[in-house]
Amino acid sequence: MTDGAAPHPAKHDFRKVFGHLPTGVVVVTGRAPSGEPHGITIGSFVSISLEPPLAGFFIGRSSRTWPLIASSGKFCANVLAATQSDLCWRFAKDSVEGSRFGDLRIEASANGSPVLPGVIATVDCSVHSVQQVGDHDLVVGAASQRPIGARDVVRNVSLLVLVLVAILP
Repeated sequence: MTDGAAPHPAKHDFRKVFGHLPTGVVVVTGRAPSGEPHGITIGSFVSISLEPPLAGFFIGRSSRTWPLIASSGKFCANVLAATQSDLCWRFAKDSVEGSRFGDLRIEASANGSPVLPGVIATVDCSVHSVQQVGDHDLVVGAASQRPIGARDVVRNVSLLVLVLVAILP
């Protein structure tokens, strides 16, 4: 290397290091133009700004689910409790979309997006912006109302926290 640039780490090693970092888990849900519910597990949900209230997450550009949700221009982040690892994996698996919701009794958030049963908080957002970053998109959402369940999160409910190191190849 003559230009002084550091070599890129191997993808496997890079992923393995970040797999050691615990992350909160949400399932981002929305509806396709047909009204069909869709959802995907996200481990990168983050507060971006308080004024205006903005939240965001990263999604792989190869995702087949995100374009279906994005087409409505809105989504709901369902914050999972520590006891909801089953929902985490249900929406993380590459499966037939309809089967992800299967037997779940979902309700509609204020913006019409699916709310999963038993989640400890929801954040309704409209898509504010999407920016390409490497092989992912950074999706920024403008929160459209006060998060539902926010008081419970602080009081007495544990969030689902995922550490991937044990399952990475």
